[in-house]
Amino acid sequence: MKITVVDYESGNLRSVIQALRFAQIDPTVSGKADQILSADALILPGVGSGNAAMKALEEQRLVGAIREFIASGRPFMGICLGLQLLMEITDEGGVDCLGVIRGRVERLPSEYKVPHMGWNQVVINKEHNIMRGISSSAYFYFAHSYYSVPADPNVVLGTTSYGIDFCSILVRDNVFATQFHPEKSGSVGLQIYKNFVQNAIK
Repeated sequence: MKITVVDYESGNLRSVIQALRFAQIDPTVSGKADQILSADALILPGVGSGNAAMKALEEQRLVGAIREFIASGRPFMGICLGLQLLMEITDEGGVDCLGVIRGRVERLPSEYKVPHMGWNQVVINKEHNIMRGISSSAYFYFAHSYYSVPADPNVVLGTTSYGIDFCSILVRDNVFATQFHPEKSGSVGLQIYKNFVQNAIK
């Protein structure tokens, strides 16, 4: 099982690697298209701004590779900015994103402290094996100023309230993504990585 973590200088790679090792996987870390396309499962982490992240992906010629990987049906996981980049466009710089999921990225309401940082509850609205062993109202760690608005509400697996209710877990076919950081969320976050790995092995 080859799980590759995309390295485009916009992710908290060390924490993600440690979380995967907890799940008994020693991942490959790469910013090369051929290694992405040869992976059995792919993780796209992300911190920072959406426009800078898309610029980095384009400069490393990874946009097409990530789209092709997802289209292949192999397991994909996006983390924080990695969820937002799945949308069609972001208000953060007004740039096009990967366009894998129909929808856009918007800024959190200005009347609340932004960025939204710290622990917050995720309400799960339907069963899914990626959340096996996790409470339907568990708390996870967030650090973001923008949130995703998928056009299809059926892809929203979990929501979180911060002035508004926003998509904090997205699932569609082989695509799974979280707005929070599982690798910074203690035992419940590590369980998500474990579930992702187990699902990928099947």
